[in-house]
Amino acid sequence: MSFRSVAAKIVLLPCSKIYGAATFLRNKFFDWGILKQHEFDIPVVVVGNLTAGGTGKTPHVEHIVESMRHSHHIAVLSRGYKRSTKGFVLASPRSTPRDIGDEAFQIYHKFDGNIVMAVCEDRVHGINELLRIDPAINMIVLDDAFQHRYVKPRVAILITEYGRPIYQDKLLPYGRLRESIRGMGRADIVITTKCPDDSKPLDYRLVSRNLELFPYQKLFFSRYAYQNLVPLFPDAVRSVPFLDWMSENDTILAVAGIGNPRPFIRYLKSFLPRVKVNIFPDHHTYTRKDIELIKERYKAMNVYSRIIITTEKDAVRLICNPYFPHELKAVTFYLPIKVEFINRPNSEDFSLSLRKLIKDNDVRKA
Repeated sequence: MSFRSVAAKIVLLPCSKIYGAATFLRNKFFDWGILKQHEFDIPVVVVGNLTAGGTGKTPHVEHIVESMRHSHHIAVLSRGYKRSTKGFVLASPRSTPRDIGDEAFQIYHKFDGNIVMAVCEDRVHGINELLRIDPAINMIVLDDAFQHRYVKPRVAILITEYGRPIYQDKLLPYGRLRESIRGMGRADIVITTKCPDDSKPLDYRLVSRNLELFPYQKLFFSRYAYQNLVPLFPDAVRSVPFLDWMSENDTILAVAGIGNPRPFIRYLKSFLPRVKVNIFPDHHTYTRKDIELIKERYKAMNVYSRIIITTEKDAVRLICNPYFPHELKAVTFYLPIKVEFINRPNSEDFSLSLRKLIKDNDVRKA
């Protein structure tokens, strides 16, 4: 163990213990009824995680919306992380990432604006506003709200990451856990995502054993299914390249400002060894200086065929960026993702399980 690691442990571990005691007490206040939970007449599905950083909540929210929106009038409510507005904001075609946050913007436009999408820090107030504006809503999905216990969910879904197991993590600030792993007991469904394509049945069994779930909890495994490239600026592009058609002489400049860019980079490198990488912090707001850096790195790639590829989440921030140069618009693409659930022996269908849980909990509530 290096000196820096030892020093970090000495300084941060006591802070983690204090933080853990505070979150434990907060959760107990909810369990004891000292802090009040609000329950609504319609199903509220909470999607969240135990860790700070990108576990893949947004793609799973999109999957839930896609699988349920033909049978329910769904609204999605997010806190709108890193937006410049405050309070309740209903998404509209004129909304920007600064108005509602990049994740809410992405979800709204993923469905071409054909869903009800809103942001609000106070989820109880946000739900009440949604039901006041549109009384026909009969299901609400809360994005990133596992720790927001003021709302009592009909179904709670916890997202964990295959490559960064929560059972090997520590509490903030020494580790990445927002609360103790005991909080996993509140989940009805646990999804381990970003599973490698070459995962074996034994790997899934090891994860299942280490999570130590209760009998009432359902465990699913998922992976990202990357789609074909999409141009950021379609009007500027004559043709869209296919990754599997690119040659060894081609070069990619990968631009990512997400919680965990490693799967994105690994996927690109599976097609081409020549991938230059520009990594920015999660939810990064691209400044003029950042755009200039991207432009310089692109020009420094002395090859005939070169393109810029970014993530779906970064795309929503770059499309609206006033500093993005015109000369890069024809060569900049993003890589959409969809969630793909892994079929294992005796495993249930995720969408059917979610519907059954909602129905069963409706009956118990009644």
